[in-house]
Amino acid sequence: MADEVVERVTVAVGPEVVFRAVADVRRMARWSPECFAAWVLTRSEGLPGRFVGFNRRGAYVWFTTCRVVAAEPGAEFAFDVTTFGMPVARWGFRFAEGAGGGTEVTQYWIDRRARGAMVLGRIFTGKVAGARPAANRDGMRTTLARLKRELEGGA
Repeated sequence: MADEVVERVTVAVGPEVVFRAVADVRRMARWSPECFAAWVLTRSEGLPGRFVGFNRRGAYVWFTTCRVVAAEPGAEFAFDVTTFGMPVARWGFRFAEGAGGGTEVTQYWIDRRARGAMVLGRIFTGKVAGARPAANRDGMRTTLARLKRELEGGA
């Protein structure tokens, strides 16, 4: 089975607010330690359909092509990532009512890399295949903490 990494945070705003924030993929550069830009290629009903993500980790820089596969306001936003036509991952966010109010935000990453994408990943990101889940978990924790801070007014 593919690797899957999940991280959660509770944010003191409603799920619609969180959905609008993460569905504006250009904002990801404000939260993610790897993403520094996103270029939206197509839109549907005001939401991105396809976009290019530009990423950096240390001296390594790479881009990915992304296609939105779930865009349910207040419930889920997810996209599939490819590089040079090869599947890489599915990234997503799910939203649910938090135990003490607010919204529980679950960010997830599902590894979809075949051998070719793993080789390219090593070249472009400097991470061996087995190190990517741990690197993504660290990045997700940072992303969610920054998202929380911004949405709760602490940006």
